[in-house]
Amino acid sequence: MLESPIDEIKSRLDIVDVVKEYVKLEKAGINYRARCPFHSEKTPSFFVNPSRQIWHCFGSCGEGGDMFKFIMKIEGVEFGDALRILANKAGVKLTKEDPKLKSAKQRTYEICEWALKFFEKQLDSTDGKKVVNYLNNRGIDNSQIKKWRVGYSPNDWTTLLTFLSGKGYSGSEVEAAGLAIKKEETGRFYDRFRGRIMFPIFDFNSQPIGFGGRILEGDKEAKYLNTPNTVLYDKSRVLYGLDKAKNRIREADACILVEGYTDVIMSHFAGFENTVSSSGTALTNYQLSIIKRYTDNLITAFDMDDAGSSATSRGIDLAQAMGFNIKVVIMPEGVDPADMAKDKEGWGQAVTGAVSVMDFYFQKAVGSKDASLPENKKKIAEYLLPKIAKISSNIEKDHWVQKLAQLLNVKESSVISDMNKIKVEDSKPLENNNLIEGKKSRKHLIEDRFLMILSSEPGLIKEIKDKSIFSEDCLSVIDYLDGKDSSIDDIKEQVDVLSMRASMEDFDSKTELFKCVDALYGIHLKNKLADINEKIREAESKKDVALVDNLMKDFVSIYQKLNNIEKES
Repeated sequence: MLESPIDEIKSRLDIVDVVKEYVKLEKAGINYRARCPFHSEKTPSFFVNPSRQIWHCFGSCGEGGDMFKFIMKIEGVEFGDALRILANKAGVKLTKEDPKLKSAKQRTYEICEWALKFFEKQLDSTDGKKVVNYLNNRGIDNSQIKKWRVGYSPNDWTTLLTFLSGKGYSGSEVEAAGLAIKKEETGRFYDRFRGRIMFPIFDFNSQPIGFGGRILEGDKEAKYLNTPNTVLYDKSRVLYGLDKAKNRIREADACILVEGYTDVIMSHFAGFENTVSSSGTALTNYQLSIIKRYTDNLITAFDMDDAGSSATSRGIDLAQAMGFNIKVVIMPEGVDPADMAKDKEGWGQAVTGAVSVMDFYFQKAVGSKDASLPENKKKIAEYLLPKIAKISSNIEKDHWVQKLAQLLNVKESSVISDMNKIKVEDSKPLENNNLIEGKKSRKHLIEDRFLMILSSEPGLIKEIKDKSIFSEDCLSVIDYLDGKDSSIDDIKEQVDVLSMRASMEDFDSKTELFKCVDALYGIHLKNKLADINEKIREAESKKDVALVDNLMKDFVSIYQKLNNIEKES
């Protein structure tokens, strides 16, 4: 019997290798752990178990599953797209007849890839050679052009559309991919990008999902034109260069963040392959949460001239709120990272010499001002106090309050007094969209632990004499572990997670199991006592003395059993 594509993929890939491309994992016994990529947290609650090939978050989101479920969740795709992504990683060829392959997203992927090949080919044209010369003059040599697959869009209205039409794609599909525009008056389509240097934007798996086009000649149009949001591309969720930088960010434990495409390319060329770009957009929660998977250290290298009120400052505030350690590369006015990185040694010194963001703000606030003058003291304080007020750590905040007081030669109490008048806007990090599960009953929690222990040593089932103390859900799992019902997939998944949890603890299985049994038996007896108590009330209201007497005997007998259990525990 031929192996299914799913089984073949699972046999070729290890879930640890799949997950660690997206999340910084660390060894934890037989498992691997990390901060969950699906909700904001400070303590790692996300675990990957290589023996069972599953992952699970024991934090507030409670997500879990196999490698397919992980790709679906982290990439925000359907199963068919997750199948294709993992097939590419595994080198498994999927038959074109498989209907899952031809989703709207897959058609868009194909269009973007064909368009990229088309743009690359145009570098051989007369205008294309101008692009190569321009890039070479910027310091980007032919090897980098090839590595980053930079191309050129001809200065023509329908050249790309004609090419893609020949590949079987309609104008509306090309428009949906962000590469064409429909003229309302005529209903005809024309190429979105014309006469531009084309920088392809790749997803996490190095597949083109969009483009940034820089004008080659003239100044009548916008200097840069980007793909609009599509089923694949959302500029607020993409970091240019991440597909090439992710491993280096993890290894260096730092991410260098720049603004432009050429900044990224040149920084990589200079040896700093842990560089990505926000592609000229304001930093978003989502972009920062992606970086957070790999490192807590952010080195910014972009224009901070208007940092007091710009989108740049809001992004920095957001990064601070998410707990990043932020440093700023000091650059000469009018010089960008692409220019600086032409001198590899000089760029290295600039990155190494990056200062903390607050040190940068202090430098900017003072500049050439005489801090002893009252009017300058006021200006410096007005600039710095809102930034100090936003610091979440009280210890760190106190440090900068002291520094500002020393700089201005004033009392710390005066600085604190003025800072307390400032209304600080919250910069909230990305939260998960999952509702936190309601509080579980004590019985549910004990049964959960009982099943966790039992999953690690199913042979202990024979030690359980009285099963009346368990809920129906608990009995279903017990039967599954006892081999009486092995067909229920959701129970299998539950047992896998229970086994993973058990592998994180060191305990004597039999001793712990019977602690749980005794606790459950105690709850069972207390419930019986409550039931008898209610019956006694009813019998008393009916003046049924004989029934009250019998019920009281039962009550005393059960109470004694309960008392004995509590004494032993």
